[in-house]
Amino acid sequence: MNILILGGGGREHALAWAVMQNPKCDKLIVAPGNAGIAKIADCAALDIEDGAAVIGFAEAEAIDFIIIGPEAPLAAGVSDDLRGAGFLVFGPSQAAAQLEASKAFTKEICDAAGAPTAGYGHFTDAETAKAYIRENGAPIVVKADGLAAGKGVVVAMNEAEALEAVDDMFGGAFGGAGAEVVIEEFMEGEEASFFILCDGTDVLAIGTAQDHKRVGNGDTGPNTGGMGAYSPAPVLSDAIAERAMREIVKPCMAEMARRGTPYQGVLYAGLMIKDGAPRLVEYNARFGDPECQVLMMRLGGQALDLMQAAAQERLAETQVNWADDHAITVVMAANGYPGAYEKGSVIEGLEGLLEDSFNMTFHAGTALSDGAIVATGGRVLNVTARGASLAEAHKRAYEMVDAIDWPGGFFRSDIGWRAL
Repeated sequence: MNILILGGGGREHALAWAVMQNPKCDKLIVAPGNAGIAKIADCAALDIEDGAAVIGFAEAEAIDFIIIGPEAPLAAGVSDDLRGAGFLVFGPSQAAAQLEASKAFTKEICDAAGAPTAGYGHFTDAETAKAYIRENGAPIVVKADGLAAGKGVVVAMNEAEALEAVDDMFGGAFGGAGAEVVIEEFMEGEEASFFILCDGTDVLAIGTAQDHKRVGNGDTGPNTGGMGAYSPAPVLSDAIAERAMREIVKPCMAEMARRGTPYQGVLYAGLMIKDGAPRLVEYNARFGDPECQVLMMRLGGQALDLMQAAAQERLAETQVNWADDHAITVVMAANGYPGAYEKGSVIEGLEGLLEDSFNMTFHAGTALSDGAIVATGGRVLNVTARGASLAEAHKRAYEMVDAIDWPGGFFRSDIGWRAL
């Protein structure tokens, strides 16, 4: 098969790495890709939010299967354009991707499906939103309704912080994403990520992970897109995963199909777990980043078979073969992230790192400049390792981190601490 992956971050490097393990893959192109991806696949400069451009490119390259990595092309309807042109695509339709693109839409689906989630209000003006905060008090969660690259959520521990978040969002801090705001009750418990493949009718659980959102050790400082992750997540036991499927995922997927917008692709359910009961925090319409990195490390080449089965509506006859293993990824980010950070700093020491089924450094924001690898993003590298135990994977990952020479970057030294 000739395969095209859309995207250029750590998630897409991990997807590319897994796809390349599968003998079905004859040719792999990643658009736009990055410096790390360029070592294992062809990269192409392409506007991945322009459906016509992607169709033209895929036709010219005789592409058989297209995997959409990030949320922006999904929200732009690129999957619909590609399916309309006859391509086999992994990724939900624009209508179904509203599960990520609109927090209010997800709440509507949960209400209709009876899926347990946080109590909420949906607002289109600041004054009504503020009145709701004053009425309900803090802690409380303020979310930009639209896509804000993982940053449009403020967990406000006091009323003043919540009111300020409302002003920021309606004031344009997150662009169009904050034109509408959803305010939710603060849910207590432990958060974990549950990944499910959907083919419009059937669903298949493919793994659990736990992300570290806050920038500093001990889960301190501002929220980020994720500073590291590990899989599996001990808090998401088999019994809780089965309950989440029964009470949340399956009813929501049935409701999507009932509305004429069946969901096909990967569904990322962020769950809050307390006393053995899961409640939905949010849905994402794509693999999480950096959770994808640990999932792909554990799945390897079968990831391609699983994604293809979802795209071909064959999940009912498909199963996942899990090894009894663990994986961890440590994000190395540019100094200053998630605030303002400098681009262009040189990263050294990557050449000597092991690259095999137990050790991989996935590139998230890098480019090749004058023969050197330079940082081009906030989250730059995902140093990822697998082991028979989480402790073994943890040791491997941090040995790799220590071998990387990058004064312009930083990392959390406690990824996996909850499980360890």
